[in-house]
Amino acid sequence: MRFNLYHLNVLPLLFTGIIFLLSGCEVIEKSVISSSTSKQAIATINSASDSNLNGIATFTQVGQTVMFRVEIQNGSPGQHAVHIHENGDCSSPDGKSAGGHWNPTNVAHGKWGEGEFHLGDIGNIDVGEDGTGSIELSTELWEIGTGSIRDIVGKGMIVHAGTDDYTSQPSGNAGIRIGCGVIELVE
Repeated sequence: MRFNLYHLNVLPLLFTGIIFLLSGCEVIEKSVISSSTSKQAIATINSASDSNLNGIATFTQVGQTVMFRVEIQNGSPGQHAVHIHENGDCSSPDGKSAGGHWNPTNVAHGKWGEGEFHLGDIGNIDVGEDGTGSIELSTELWEIGTGSIRDIVGKGMIVHAGTDDYTSQPSGNAGIRIGCGVIELVE
């Protein structure tokens, strides 16, 4: 193949196109990175109702998904209900200052992911003989720090003495509140 004047005129355009494409990839890469930034909220769970229970709940939002994990210590062995309550207030010794279950969609109490359920109806945590337990879930039903009705920041994190039966209204007959924490945005 012989190069002529035409080829020399096309080469700068070809190089310009390659540079444009490469710079476009950089823009795309930057937008993917910025859309994957995360937000985090944490609740430090302290004892209530003369229990020794303590723990931590973490919420991490990446994109539209909020990943949740709660870990507790010094709990009695067995299952304990874990719920988000409407008020981020743990000032009463029995945790009742946290109010009722967080239910911004105004539906019946139930089991997470099945039929109707409060957005605060997380479920039961299994606590072992060593007094520790954890539970995890991920959802697109919660938000962190948006101020919307689905925002978990400023709500109460409650651990109950008993098991959530998923049917008793309005709270699953889960018993007294033995742990309480306030969900706070991590800056």
